[in-house]
Amino acid sequence: MKSELQNSRQRVLIATDDVPYATGIARLLSADGFQVERCPDARSLLRLSGRRILEVVILDLELGDGADVDLVSFVRRQFPQAQLILLFNAAKIDRAIDGIRQGAYFYLPKNSEPLDLKLVVHKAVRSLQTEAKVSAYEQNVFEEMVGATPAMRRVIETIGKVAPTDSTVLLLGESGSGKEVLANALHRLSPRRDRPFIAVNCAALPEGLLESELFGHVKGAFTGADGDKRGLFEEADGGTIFLDEIGDMALVTQAKLLRVLQNGEIRRVGASTTQLVDVRIVAATNRDLVEAVRERKFREDLYFRLNVIQIRVPPLRERMEALPSLTSHFLERFNARYNKNVQGLDEHAQSLLRSYAFPGNVRELESIIAHAVIMSDGVIIHAHDLPDAVRGLGGVKLALPNYANDHVTTLAEMESALIRTALEKLQGNQTDAAKKLGISRSTLWRKMKEYGIQK
Repeated sequence: MKSELQNSRQRVLIATDDVPYATGIARLLSADGFQVERCPDARSLLRLSGRRILEVVILDLELGDGADVDLVSFVRRQFPQAQLILLFNAAKIDRAIDGIRQGAYFYLPKNSEPLDLKLVVHKAVRSLQTEAKVSAYEQNVFEEMVGATPAMRRVIETIGKVAPTDSTVLLLGESGSGKEVLANALHRLSPRRDRPFIAVNCAALPEGLLESELFGHVKGAFTGADGDKRGLFEEADGGTIFLDEIGDMALVTQAKLLRVLQNGEIRRVGASTTQLVDVRIVAATNRDLVEAVRERKFREDLYFRLNVIQIRVPPLRERMEALPSLTSHFLERFNARYNKNVQGLDEHAQSLLRSYAFPGNVRELESIIAHAVIMSDGVIIHAHDLPDAVRGLGGVKLALPNYANDHVTTLAEMESALIRTALEKLQGNQTDAAKKLGISRSTLWRKMKEYGIQK
């Protein structure tokens, strides 16, 4: 073990004012090949830069006259990839338990034998190495799912850099472009991977119900509230919550969300007290939030809180090079689900997919491949196995307005024309039109309002 660690030079920080104990630990770890730093007080610990790379931090909870909660939070923020080991006074074990809730790896009494602490440090490092292997594997799976094309390369690189942190992330892109896949990857590649990942579609719930779902309620808060109910923020404590279609959130609920981002506090509907939660927020929308702020439909302060890291997810039509890898990924998934052995698509079927516009993006491609796998009678998907819309038989066909020859059709004009055509073909049935277009019913309604399309 010693030679292995000498090659990698794992870095350990010991933060305690017990100089003899720190000296003994440092001597043992240095002999095993660790690179050891020491902080004798809280002030020197708080001066450390987050750019310093550490594998393990040993923190004395009595350091700094009881500022343990602040110091635990500081270490978790500054060194999110480091394993945190807490040393506690045996009479105050509740402090150590709180530290574990905040993400610490292990805790030991301050009078523990140095050899016991050394053993825990070795286990912490091995755990980090295992996490690194898992992250590498999940990164590969993630790239396969989204398609590692030039258009997505920057997105993948950003996800890799942001995932280990607790930074809030705002994902922008069309419906079905893969925003939830990216949000899940941010969670799975983060230190929070063993805690809950909860996805919420903010456009799918009425205002009052969304607030109750997110923050919970107390008994008697409203008609039908027969008991206390935990909200999704409480359920996601320690993990990640993905707020999809956040541009559709009501202003009242936005104000409550702002409190979570500012102070980590939530208040159940009808409650008079607040409680703390440790949740990473990833938000997504297909709306122009800057325009929504300008129209006073979205809070400016909330926008800036959410927009710490912004990632634009390109639609499938801008990354058609990913079509083969995405198709293979979905084939593998649906072969397993439906007990099939489909190996690929023939030339005609591939040509139809390449020429299709995919208004529903990756989500629509997933549905198309599921349909084709089910309909296929052999190991190869043929054109007749694809849905009618892809083959141009009874599907929605885009009828663009007849502009002058020098007019360049904008995406907004194409989108408006596509929606109008879909509604006309389906006799105004908005539910069916939304399904054909591969978007949600609420998104279709919003687009109709935006383009002045009458019901």
